[in-house]
Parts: sequence; C-alpha cells; structure tokens
Amino acid sequence: MKVTDILSTGKRCLSFEVFPPKTSAGFESTLAATEGVGALKPDFMSVTYGAGGGTSAFTLDITSNLEKKYGIPVLAHLTCVNSTRETVQHQMELMRQRGIENVMALRGDLVENAPPADQREYNYARQLIDELVEFGGFCIGGACYPEGHPESPSQQEDLRRLKEKVEAGCQFLTTQMFFDNDIFYNFLYKVRDMGVTTPIIPGIMPMTNVKQVQRTMALSGGNLPREFRYILDRFGDNPAAFAQAGIAYATQQIIDLYANGIQAIHVYSMNNPAVARQIQANVSEIIK
Repeated sequence: MKVTDILSTGKRCLSFEVFPPKTSAGFESTLAATEGVGALKPDFMSVTYGAGGGTSAFTLDITSNLEKKYGIPVLAHLTCVNSTRETVQHQMELMRQRGIENVMALRGDLVENAPPADQREYNYARQLIDELVEFGGFCIGGACYPEGHPESPSQQEDLRRLKEKVEAGCQFLTTQMFFDNDIFYNFLYKVRDMGVTTPIIPGIMPMTNVKQVQRTMALSGGNLPREFRYILDRFGDNPAAFAQAGIAYATQQIIDLYANGIQAIHVYSMNNPAVARQIQANVSEIIK
C-alpha cells in the first residue's frame, strides 16, 4: 500500500522512523530494534539512509523485512547529493525488484570533502524527484523545514524550492523535527498561502536524554521553547526523570496537533521500541 492511500482515508495516523546500522557488525541488533518498533503496527514507517549511501543496502534490507514481517507500508529513504545518476538508477531498480513502493526523496547531507556544486550531478531533491517520476511506480515523499533549511538564505527561498518539489511530483511532505507547534502552524499557513495543498506530516522527536538534545540542536539549528528549556534545566541531571518528561512533552505536542486538525504525525523513534510504545499508548484512544 502507498502512503498516499493511507492519508486519503482521513483517519488519524501515527508513524515511526527508524535508521539502519552504520556497519554490518551492528545489523542484527539494529534489525531487532526496528522490528520492536514495527511490532507496534504503526500506520507506516520510514527507514533512513546514511550520508554518501554507505548504508543503502541496510536501508533496503530493513525496509523489506518490516514490510514482509508486519505487512505495513515502509518508506525507503533515498538521497542524491553524494550520488551519481548511475547509482540512483541502480537504487531505484533494487527498490522495484523488492516491491518497495514508497520512497522518501531527499537531497541528503554532503559528505566531507564533497566536490563543489558545479561538479555534482545532484544539488537539490527536486532533481531526484524528477527521476523518480520518470522511472515511475513510486509514491514519493519529501522533506520540509518549518524553521527554514539551515543552508537556505531565507525562508522565502526555502518555500520556493519546496513548491518546486511538489510541482515536480512530491506527493506528501514530512517536516524536520520542531519543538514549538506554533512554528509549525505558521509554516503551514505560509505553505497553503502559496497554493501548495500536498499533505504535510509533522515530524516529532521525543527527547529522552540531554546529549540527544545537544546533538539535535547542533545539527538542525532548531529553537528550544521556554517550556522545554525548563524541563532541561530542572531534570537534565536526572536521566530517568528527563526521559519521562521528554516523552510527556512530545505527547503534548502530538495531542495538540491532532486537536488542531492535523491528520498524520511522524515520530522519530531513534530505534527505541520502548519510547515508540509509550508514545503510541499515550494517544491510543485518539488515533482509534
């Protein structure tokens, strides 16, 4: 089943993201963790893809395993900025061979010592979307950034490129994580005002340890609202209390989004079945 088929039902949806191991040595433990999340039978899942394509085989293995074992749609991430067209075409062929229908089309992060833009075959996700559309048969998702892409000169430029992705054939969008729902609502208003009607799925990350917060802020450049900073200040030196508060905060975000008419929410589970299970339990009656 394609993700767009699920979104078209109008039912409230909850989905989870997992990631592949960095090396083959960690494959079995990562597989078990992803299966722990898959066993919750979310509406769909997604499997990320490491920078440079080094984990692409693991991404497809985990995607295929989850679909076969649990019968749920799974998005396989596909990045392009560090790839050649030949590599991308090969990945699309492999996905077709495995019966993978859903693809998250991303530019991806540049690897260290990457060539300059004029020497790369891809610089934008839209170029990858063009090729996925031409290849045919895929349900195509894309990313968006409520606080603006960290490399974009302005939010207006970021929104312009977002519209280009949709016009190229991106069928739904998932946001980068955010911790202030008002930022998402403001972003959604601007996107709809541009005439983009594509489904937009908020991405929520439950913060369960202080290092995770520090790492995430360094990578995304997102803002921490006052309410979350209070949690960090009060419970940051108590791991168990901070984890509980972080899950509660994410749950509050999710409930507010559902209450304001948002249909589908994507949770960045960080391969933690216990966190995913608690989030799902906290909204179990809401998503019935």
